[in-house]
Amino acid sequence: MNDLGRDLDLRLVRYFTVVAAHQHFGRAAAELHVAQPALSRQIQRLEKYLGVRLLDRAPRGTRLTPAGRMFLPRAQALLRAARQAELAVRAQAETERITIGYVEDLVITAAVRELRHRHPDAEIATRYLSCRDVGALSDKRVDALIARAPLPLAADDVFTTPLYEEPRMLVVARGHPLADRASVTVEDLAGEEAAPCAFETADWTSYRILGAGVPPIESYEDKLELVASGRAIAVLPVGDRRSSLRPHLVTVPIEGAPPSPVVLVSRKGDPNPMIRNLRRAARAVLTAPAA
Repeated sequence: MNDLGRDLDLRLVRYFTVVAAHQHFGRAAAELHVAQPALSRQIQRLEKYLGVRLLDRAPRGTRLTPAGRMFLPRAQALLRAARQAELAVRAQAETERITIGYVEDLVITAAVRELRHRHPDAEIATRYLSCRDVGALSDKRVDALIARAPLPLAADDVFTTPLYEEPRMLVVARGHPLADRASVTVEDLAGEEAAPCAFETADWTSYRILGAGVPPIESYEDKLELVASGRAIAVLPVGDRRSSLRPHLVTVPIEGAPPSPVVLVSRKGDPNPMIRNLRRAARAVLTAPAA
């Protein structure tokens, strides 16, 4: 039995090819950064494993035996195959990586869990984005974005996948004239001034704070505080549960308002295959929460 039945050690194979290239143990040892006696012992280990002599030592160098000449091209091919396998695996690992951005109130846990279930070896990260992070997709801080449409992104630059839609609700302070209504209409809200978030671009945006003289406020919680104080009202998707945490706020259904679409957006032409995999996972599991 050769070398106690162990598998062929590729490190020994590499040592042999370097010695064969230099035809000199001293120069080969210098290239490999090992001591010459240690290199000689490693070659002897390889010869013992193979059961043949590969090199003939001489005072001025070394030369391949017939067995060594037969083994050399096979040894080189073996090392190339091992290197190609390593590079292929590393390349695959690099492609199985994605950072998913998500906005404001959205919960994407189901999609992330499904993606990890389908691709257990992938590196999957999430990044919460506020309305100030509108450039996160274009500047590649995230590979994909799950958000509410419309978004201030050029259609020619992104690929958009619709996921689901939600109706909208009015959020007002208790005691507000509209708080006791069973529902309100779009006409009831006409003329209200809006203070939009940077993610918003159209009349019916996802998160709207309405009211005359509303100051510019970045924090969503501060905006809700403004609504709770009676100085503003808010139009939100029904899936946004953050207002329910405040006992001084009341929600009222809105009739005639267009739904709030939730979409997955990625950069057009991005070759990352994990984006396609995320798209499939998200479409499979992300649905509008129950009202």
